[in-house]
Amino acid sequence: MQKSSRPILGISMGDPGGIGPEITAKALSQSEIYDLAQPIVVGDFRVLEDVLTYTDVKLALNPIQKIANARFVHGTLDILDMNNMPMDRLRYKKVTPEQGNASFEYVAKIIELAMEGEIDGTVTGPINKAAIHAAGHHFAGHTEIYATLTNTRDYCMMLTHGGFRVTHVSTHVSLREACDRVKKDRIIRVIDLTYDALKKLGVSEPKIAVAGLNPHCGEEGLFGHEDDEEIRPAVEHAAAEGKDVEGPVPADTVFSKMRGGMYDAVVVMYHDQGHIPTKLIGFQYDEKTGQWGEMSGVNVTLGLPIVRTSVDHGTAFGKAGEGRANPQSMIEAIKLAALLAKKS
Repeated sequence: MQKSSRPILGISMGDPGGIGPEITAKALSQSEIYDLAQPIVVGDFRVLEDVLTYTDVKLALNPIQKIANARFVHGTLDILDMNNMPMDRLRYKKVTPEQGNASFEYVAKIIELAMEGEIDGTVTGPINKAAIHAAGHHFAGHTEIYATLTNTRDYCMMLTHGGFRVTHVSTHVSLREACDRVKKDRIIRVIDLTYDALKKLGVSEPKIAVAGLNPHCGEEGLFGHEDDEEIRPAVEHAAAEGKDVEGPVPADTVFSKMRGGMYDAVVVMYHDQGHIPTKLIGFQYDEKTGQWGEMSGVNVTLGLPIVRTSVDHGTAFGKAGEGRANPQSMIEAIKLAALLAKKS
């Protein structure tokens, strides 16, 4: 479709029993979003109507059945109403098959719309993996749903917090399996995806570090051989292609180096190796108030034929339905999706 100055973004509202609907409404109450994009929510009208009863969000809801009927103006929330979450079955704070199925259908719909060219990019609210499994959708998470429904083989997850970026060789697998997945060819592919993403984000000369797997990068085989036998050859291959890549770099120092400006991104070997440092700087809990003062960070899936960003947190069932969820990560995800959609 012809790109406008404000790309059309489809936003799946996430699990109805979590904070996804609330943070979606709060994010779209911000006028700055409409300066950058034309957002439309894919979800359930009645659930969003309920959100307005327990928050101070002041929005008019515009339930529609096709994109052409969206208004795309601040103050009105356009929602492609899937009508798949009966209110008498809505259970805030709970894992249920009905809510899992509804959240899966929202995601599948925005992927369909993007693949058909009706929207320019997608943003996902948080889903609950146990809920979608209970509904019979056996995926490890959003990333795997996208890969399957877009027929994408080579992809990876990137987490971003400003200039702090990590990409993953593996994500939702056991630590034992993650170690087995540290292979030269996969690492090369993630380096390539990372390099291309940095270019799209406006980094003219990307500098990438590749984290080691073992303590001290194996200490020349004393603590493991993966760093020397798989990671180093991958880095050498990427460097030979002209990319500014360094590694393996010990994981206990590489993130401090990136935060100090030495690197534009770090390729990590497994889920927690990248998630822990990113959330340590992006999530700030205030003990005095008992609230999360900051919930920053965005999840991006690289390698897809469509744009996909997401919040960097879960459904937060503990605070669902209470009106106190922080929309910061959703706001950042929408802004990044708008940027990436313009460059696609």
